[in-house]
Amino acid sequence: MTTTSRRSFPPGTRGITALGWLLRGAAAGAAATTALNAVTYLDMAVRGRPPSSTPERSVEKLAEVAHVPIPGRGEVRENRLQGLGPLTGLAAGTGVGVLAGLARATGLRFAAPAGTALTTVAVLVAANGPMTVLGITDPRTWSAADWLSDLVPHVAYALVMTKTMDAFDRY
Repeated sequence: MTTTSRRSFPPGTRGITALGWLLRGAAAGAAATTALNAVTYLDMAVRGRPPSSTPERSVEKLAEVAHVPIPGRGEVRENRLQGLGPLTGLAAGTGVGVLAGLARATGLRFAAPAGTALTTVAVLVAANGPMTVLGITDPRTWSAADWLSDLVPHVAYALVMTKTMDAFDRY
């Protein structure tokens, strides 16, 4: 009599390791961050609005709190801040993707509308939470236009994240 051994995996993980899902999440987070940036830059181009200075101000405040100086003076220091600011957004977007990948590794799944809503909330908190805690911004004081300018790119992020992670489930 021949017996076959079957491996049992949590629902939806298909035997992909936690590291595999982490990497898929990072890739989805990077793709979603690209979508967020594209929507943000399109908004700036259409409305003629300037870029936000909150990422650079956040880096400056984090460096101050951590007692890590940003090297340089004047324009050199400003250029460093302008380079570091967007990197914090990339880190937050990729980080949320990593968390989504790890959630998938456990078999956690949500229907598309719920997954998109939860991902939107997660990335809004990841992006705005530190700035709020640092006193850079206060969402309670934002106008409806401010909320819309912030919400739309984050919804784009969530849509791309959800669709990308769902696509990984099929392969």
